Amino acid sequence: MSSARVALRPRAAKRPAAGIAPRTFYRYFASKEEAVAPLYAAGAQRWAEAVREAPPELTPPEALEHAVRQTLTPGVGISSASWEWVRTLIRLASASPALGKVWAEVCHASEGALGEVLRERAARTAAGLDNVAEPAGSDGSARSAGPDESAGSAGSTGPAGSADSTHLAEPTPRQRFVAAVAGAAVRVAVESWSTTDSPPHGPGGPAELALRNLEAVRGMEWREPD
Repeated sequence: MSSARVALRPRAAKRPAAGIAPRTFYRYFASKEEAVAPLYAAGAQRWAEAVREAPPELTPPEALEHAVRQTLTPGVGISSASWEWVRTLIRLASASPALGKVWAEVCHASEGALGEVLRERAARTAAGLDNVAEPAGSDGSARSAGPDESAGSAGSTGPAGSADSTHLAEPTPRQRFVAAVAGAAVRVAVESWSTTDSPPHGPGGPAELALRNLEAVRGMEWREPD
């Protein structure tokens, strides 16, 4: 996806020039799927990681918008020239049923990863901390843990909110839904832009399109039902 140049770096000696025909592009790989699957996955991973690394004081909608700006803005995530690679890759997914299947699978996996990231951020917010340590051997009773975090805090001997605890619980249904909506907002933005000849920056670029799509998320109820 948006990390095409990075993902292709191990094969730099074999990389064809930008703007080549798909048939020529495929000659460098054993199959179409081998050619593009790592590229799709790399971009999806960067999007989820940007949400995870967003400043902890940001609300979930703000963190999603922050991640869009970090990954989809030319010159911030990747260069404008690299976005032409992205446009080609997305168009290939539309033209080939096999690649379309790979693209759909990567997008679905990205939703799961984003749901986990949202759960981790919610757990830290509910605990009122970000990388604040608890005494060793604490069972979490000294503080009030949120429902998203309770499954990961019981019996923890490490810092509260650490990777060991925040990866044990599953995202809630609401977090999964928000991840799906946010993922669709970005996916549709990139796909819509790829069908045009618009530059990657400006009002018609993927970042601005994604931010407009994410406006729908701002009005969602983020609290878990009682």
